[in-house]
Order: sequence, then C-alpha cells, then structure tokens
Amino acid sequence: MIDKVQITLEAARHNAGYSQKQAAAHLGIHYQTLAAWERDSSNVGIKTIERLSQLYQIPKDYLFFGNKNEFIRSLRQQAN
Repeated sequence: MIDKVQITLEAARHNAGYSQKQAAAHLGIHYQTLAAWERDSSNVGIKTIERLSQLYQIPKDYLFFGNKNEFIRSLRQQAN
C-alpha cells in the first residue's frame, strides 16, 4: 500500500508560484507569520488549513502540517 504523498507548506507555496510576501498578502497575514508556519505548522487551525489549501490549489490532505525538520527527517529515514 502506498502512503499518500504530502508536501511542506513551503513547497506548496513555491509550486503555486507565490513568494512569502505574496502568499501572506493573499491570506491577510504578515509574511513572518507565514514563514513561522512554514517552519512549524503544528498549531495552525482548520480554517487556516482550508485557506492555504485553496490558495495553493492543493487538497489539504496533501499538505504536511507539523514541524518541517521532522518531516524531512522522516523522509530521509524512509529513503534508507
């Protein structure tokens, strides 16, 4: 069985063609808030998750929410 593929918020933003400042402006937040979410989105609320999913045009189930470093570490472990 194949696990669903997930990408980080930073990767989703890049894929959608937005800079941090552009995406933050669309979301009505400061770009530093978005930068913090991209590092660790563990405490992002469901309404924000839905807004990010809509802005980046990717289903929310395919977005990774949590600590980015832990996500990268788990990908490296799976590769080995």
